[in-house]
Amino acid sequence: EQGAARFFRRTGEGVYDMDDLARATAKMAGFVKAHVEAAKPSAVFGLGYSNGANILASAVFAEPGLFDAAALMHPLIPFEPQVQGSLAGLRILITAGRRDPICPPNLTTRLEAYLRADGADVTVEWHDGGHE
Repeated sequence: EQGAARFFRRTGEGVYDMDDLARATAKMAGFVKAHVEAAKPSAVFGLGYSNGANILASAVFAEPGLFDAAALMHPLIPFEPQVQGSLAGLRILITAGRRDPICPPNLTTRLEAYLRADGADVTVEWHDGGHE
Protein backbone atom coordinates (compact mmCIF):
# COMPACT_ATOMS: atom_id res chain seq x y z
CA GLU A 1 0.00 0.00 0.00
CA GLN A 2 1.81 3.08 -1.29
CA GLY A 3 5.12 1.25 -0.87
CA ALA A 4 4.34 -0.25 2.55
CA ALA A 5 4.09 -4.03 2.94
CA ARG A 6 0.68 -5.16 4.17
CA PHE A 7 -0.97 -8.52 4.65
CA PHE A 8 -4.26 -7.36 3.11
CA ARG A 9 -5.71 -4.36 1.28
CA ARG A 10 -7.38 -1.40 2.90
CA THR A 11 -9.54 1.18 1.22
CA GLY A 12 -8.63 3.84 3.80
CA GLU A 13 -7.30 4.25 7.34
CA GLY A 14 -9.21 1.72 9.43
CA VAL A 15 -11.32 0.57 6.46
CA TYR A 16 -10.60 -2.98 5.32
CA ASP A 17 -11.24 -4.70 2.02
CA MET A 18 -13.11 -7.56 3.74
CA ASP A 19 -12.82 -9.94 0.76
CA ASP A 20 -9.06 -9.44 0.70
CA LEU A 21 -8.89 -9.85 4.48
CA ALA A 22 -10.69 -13.21 4.14
CA ARG A 23 -8.22 -14.26 1.43
CA ALA A 24 -5.20 -13.19 3.47
CA THR A 25 -6.55 -14.79 6.67
CA ALA A 26 -6.97 -18.15 4.93
CA LYS A 27 -3.48 -17.85 3.47
CA MET A 28 -1.96 -16.98 6.88
CA ALA A 29 -3.81 -19.82 8.62
CA GLY A 30 -2.64 -22.25 5.94
CA PHE A 31 0.93 -21.03 6.32
CA VAL A 32 0.86 -21.54 10.09
CA LYS A 33 -0.84 -24.94 9.80
CA ALA A 34 1.81 -26.15 7.35
CA HIS A 35 4.62 -25.11 9.69
CA VAL A 36 2.90 -26.67 12.71
CA GLU A 37 2.44 -29.92 10.80
CA ALA A 38 6.09 -29.94 9.74
CA ALA A 39 7.64 -28.88 13.06
CA LYS A 40 5.16 -30.47 15.51
CA PRO A 41 5.85 -27.82 18.21
CA SER A 42 4.63 -28.21 21.78
CA ALA A 43 2.97 -24.77 21.56
CA VAL A 44 2.21 -22.18 18.90
CA PHE A 45 2.55 -18.48 19.65
CA GLY A 46 1.45 -15.66 17.36
CA LEU A 47 3.05 -12.21 17.51
CA GLY A 48 1.99 -9.26 15.40
CA TYR A 49 2.35 -5.49 15.37
CA SER A 50 -0.12 -3.09 13.72
CA ASN A 51 -1.18 -4.65 10.40
CA GLY A 52 0.52 -7.88 11.51
CA ALA A 53 -1.58 -7.84 14.69
CA ASN A 54 -4.68 -7.30 12.57
CA ILE A 55 -4.08 -10.35 10.37
CA LEU A 56 -3.15 -12.38 13.46
CA ALA A 57 -6.40 -11.37 15.20
CA SER A 58 -8.34 -12.30 12.08
CA ALA A 59 -6.60 -15.72 12.00
CA VAL A 60 -7.35 -16.24 15.70
CA PHE A 61 -11.05 -15.58 15.09
CA ALA A 62 -11.12 -17.77 11.97
CA GLU A 63 -9.09 -20.66 13.42
CA PRO A 64 -9.46 -20.57 17.23
CA GLY A 65 -7.43 -23.72 17.86
CA LEU A 66 -4.45 -22.70 15.76
CA PHE A 67 -2.58 -20.72 18.44
CA ASP A 68 -1.93 -21.39 22.12
CA ALA A 69 -1.23 -17.72 22.81
CA ALA A 70 -0.99 -14.49 20.86
CA ALA A 71 0.44 -11.01 21.35
CA LEU A 72 -1.45 -8.31 19.45
CA MET A 73 0.56 -5.11 19.53
CA HIS A 74 -1.59 -2.12 18.55
CA PRO A 75 -4.29 -4.01 16.65
CA LEU A 76 -7.26 -2.41 14.91
CA ILE A 77 -10.34 -4.52 14.24
CA PRO A 78 -12.94 -2.14 12.74
CA PHE A 79 -15.55 -4.86 12.24
CA GLU A 80 -17.46 -7.37 14.36
CA PRO A 81 -15.52 -10.63 14.07
CA GLN A 82 -17.29 -13.92 13.48
CA VAL A 83 -15.57 -16.49 15.69
CA GLN A 84 -15.49 -19.99 14.22
CA GLY A 85 -15.51 -21.74 17.62
CA SER A 86 -14.48 -21.04 21.19
CA LEU A 87 -11.42 -19.07 22.27
CA ALA A 88 -11.46 -20.75 25.70
CA GLY A 89 -7.94 -21.38 26.95
CA LEU A 90 -6.34 -18.99 24.45
CA ARG A 91 -4.06 -16.47 26.16
CA ILE A 92 -3.86 -13.08 24.47
CA LEU A 93 -1.78 -10.02 25.26
CA ILE A 94 -2.87 -6.73 23.70
CA THR A 95 -0.58 -3.70 23.86
CA ALA A 96 -2.03 -0.28 23.15
CA GLY A 97 -1.29 3.42 23.37
CA ARG A 98 -3.68 5.83 25.05
CA ARG A 99 -2.81 8.43 22.37
CA ASP A 100 -2.75 6.10 19.37
CA PRO A 101 -4.11 8.04 16.37
CA ILE A 102 -4.39 4.87 14.26
CA CYS A 103 -6.04 2.62 16.83
CA PRO A 104 -8.09 4.68 19.28
CA PRO A 105 -8.52 3.23 22.80
CA ASN A 106 -12.24 2.58 22.30
CA LEU A 107 -11.43 0.18 19.45
CA THR A 108 -8.88 -1.62 21.61
CA THR A 109 -11.43 -2.11 24.38
CA ARG A 110 -13.96 -3.28 21.79
CA LEU A 111 -11.51 -5.94 20.55
CA GLU A 112 -10.82 -6.95 24.14
CA ALA A 113 -14.57 -7.37 24.72
CA TYR A 114 -14.95 -9.56 21.58
CA LEU A 115 -12.08 -11.79 22.71
CA ARG A 116 -13.32 -12.10 26.29
CA ALA A 117 -16.89 -12.81 25.15
CA ASP A 118 -15.58 -15.80 23.22
CA GLY A 119 -13.64 -17.13 26.21
CA ALA A 120 -10.08 -15.87 25.67
CA ASP A 121 -7.86 -15.02 28.64
CA VAL A 122 -6.98 -11.42 27.74
CA THR A 123 -4.42 -9.06 29.27
CA VAL A 124 -4.24 -5.47 28.01
CA GLU A 125 -1.12 -3.40 28.64
CA TRP A 126 -1.58 0.33 28.06
CA HIS A 127 1.14 2.93 27.65
CA ASP A 128 0.80 6.70 27.40
CA GLY A 129 2.17 6.92 23.87
CA GLY A 130 0.77 6.50 20.39
CA HIS A 131 1.16 3.78 17.80
CA GLU A 132 4.83 3.11 18.57
